[in-house]
Amino acid sequence: MSRMTDAATPPAADSPRAASARLDDSDAPWPLRPWIMAALCAVAGLLFHLLIDHQYPERLAAWRSALAAAVAVATIVFVLGVEQRRWHWALGFAALWGVIMGLIAWQTAGYNLQGTPVEWPFWSGMLAVLVATPLFQTRRDVAPDWRFWKLWQMPYARLHSHAWADAVLGAASLAFVGVTFLLTVLIGQMFKLIGINLIFDLLNDEWFGWMLAGAAFGGAVGVLRERDRLVATLQRLVMIVLAVLAPVLAAALLLFLLSLVGTGLGGLWSSGFSTAALMLAAAAFAVLLANAVIGNGGDEGSANRMMRGAAALLALAVLPLAAIAAASMQVRIGQYGWTPERIWGAIAVGIALAYGIAGLWAVALARWRFDELLRPLQQRLAIALMLLALSLALPLFDFGAISTRDQLARLESGAVKAEQFDWAAMAFDFGPEGRAALAALAKSSDKARADAAQAALGATNRYDLDGPRGLVPVAPIEERLRILPEGRALPDGARERIADSYMCSRSAQCVAVVIDEGRIAVLGQSDPGGAIQSDFVTRNDSGRWVVGQADRQPEAARKDVDLSTATISVETVAQRRVMVDGVAETEGF
Repeated sequence: MSRMTDAATPPAADSPRAASARLDDSDAPWPLRPWIMAALCAVAGLLFHLLIDHQYPERLAAWRSALAAAVAVATIVFVLGVEQRRWHWALGFAALWGVIMGLIAWQTAGYNLQGTPVEWPFWSGMLAVLVATPLFQTRRDVAPDWRFWKLWQMPYARLHSHAWADAVLGAASLAFVGVTFLLTVLIGQMFKLIGINLIFDLLNDEWFGWMLAGAAFGGAVGVLRERDRLVATLQRLVMIVLAVLAPVLAAALLLFLLSLVGTGLGGLWSSGFSTAALMLAAAAFAVLLANAVIGNGGDEGSANRMMRGAAALLALAVLPLAAIAAASMQVRIGQYGWTPERIWGAIAVGIALAYGIAGLWAVALARWRFDELLRPLQQRLAIALMLLALSLALPLFDFGAISTRDQLARLESGAVKAEQFDWAAMAFDFGPEGRAALAALAKSSDKARADAAQAALGATNRYDLDGPRGLVPVAPIEERLRILPEGRALPDGARERIADSYMCSRSAQCVAVVIDEGRIAVLGQSDPGGAIQSDFVTRNDSGRWVVGQADRQPEAARKDVDLSTATISVETVAQRRVMVDGVAETEGF
């Protein structure tokens, strides 16, 4: 493990640093780090909960999604990357990525109707964060100032070490979070046995769960960072274990590729699995295990010739695997056209091809010493990957618009018929351009296209388009809803909840039976003579209308009853039920 001490003087024998468990002598002990990190992550967990807490199925506001993403990303990046030395660098780096990821989440949440920020652009941004963090840590360790150009000149050993250490430390901290929750549940159940329900009740509150998870994660990161010699040992153990698997994967890939010479690629297309995804996963594992064998450089890599041969074979196998994935993507696109997911898949294939070419180049030129050439190539590829992932996460390219144009061209050319066209994707996956295209198709002279486009525009979620009525326009709720008793008005907010409920969102006819001011029985039917779906819409304690019966409060325990002498009788209880043509459609209430 490299120990860069460019700007530091070795500690004296009687210095407090002499007993440090830190790997780098430039980093003094920081005993308060676990407590500071735990408190910081606990506060971040509470803020995150307050920002994402909302009533389902209501859509979370885009600005709240953005702030939640910014808080989560900035906190995690800061906790993983901060040191007392140049701590303000870590603060600025974390704040910058928090702002970037917040903007990405805000743009993504407003792109489609679902309002979900965690989609492909968000994951692309997270990939950029994961790659950028070890680059920052390395630059912080060795740079004489804050200027970050010429990243490719940083020491590979330090960069590779930071990348693996972050992965190991993050995984270990997440495991600690799980153990913490198990221990808290155990303690809560112990106290519940003696009538103290405080901990048990807190675990049922989401805000406490997020704070506990944050505190556990931050505390674990702080403890492990202060003992990063132990983390380095754990890292080496993980790399050794993975390196043992390298010959296994290398032999399997060699046999697989040789078998394809005889069987051809036809079987891959008809296997029922996503060939491109499978090949890309195999290529990713090949890169991972090859790096586990070659290590950080110098004496870190394995000297075993079988291991090095397996690593060279894995580096060579990436290119044919990526080529097969590219062929699979080409077949799929030719059959079904472009979609945002396939564009992201094509980009992933391009990245795999770049790593495959780098591996082939290194092995062809350096043979057994291929790792000396592969390391700087991988460092440049990592920087390029970070920049590419960030640019793709930003709203610079509209994959929905590209997909919309391609799918419309296929529809107009007759390559796909209206009944086979993916109307749900146009409405819910392709963003504003997809919905604008649907609005234009809804005015088409072709009735089948117009009806399907109108139905897609009127759907509130993609699953509505897969129901028994399929792509049939849904009339406004005012035209489908019958309210009983006649002339009775619905309470404020109830109509919107009924319209969005599973009983009425896609039904041809819907009936609301007002039982009282806080309870409405709702019945829906897709077609005359079809099955009837029924449920209650009730007002909860906070005044919101929700689907289902309101929770009943448990009856208080009676302590003055002696069952041996109590008077026992049978009482006839009258119940009410909603009847449709004499048949009960709801339970008694």
